[in-house]
Amino acid sequence: MIRRNARPDDDHFGKVNGLGGKLEPDEGILASLRRELDEETGLILDDIALRGTITWTNFGPKDEDWMGFIFLVTAWTGTPPEGNEEGTLEWIDRSRLLQACDPDAAVRKAADLPMWAGDRHFVPLVFDDDPRAFHGTMPYDGDQPKDWIYDRL
Repeated sequence: MIRRNARPDDDHFGKVNGLGGKLEPDEGILASLRRELDEETGLILDDIALRGTITWTNFGPKDEDWMGFIFLVTAWTGTPPEGNEEGTLEWIDRSRLLQACDPDAAVRKAADLPMWAGDRHFVPLVFDDDPRAFHGTMPYDGDQPKDWIYDRL
């Protein structure tokens, strides 16, 4: 994961996020994933699973509308650097990440991972045992999610 601590003007500054980015013109989803993770970590992805899709509306300080493809990478080649232009790269134990998503505020606080509030809703779905991908929508009001609705196929 990346701790976005490099640029104070970053809309995600101070948050811990999964890695990724935006599509380039005429670029496919998997090609974008491979390019973004190569740019951000230098890793070559060997095993990838689509875990879900999410639409976010009115998200963040610019009230943007985004669509995200959420992948789980389970095998890779290479060694990542300590960081990149967006922040510090960190290996975060899965149990700590899931603890940060726990509905109990005291348990969440103990994990000490500053995340977007909405991430706490879908991150557990990335790691659960259900093989079906989730497809959700999460309308935001600036920095706070208003709802989380998803289905699985």
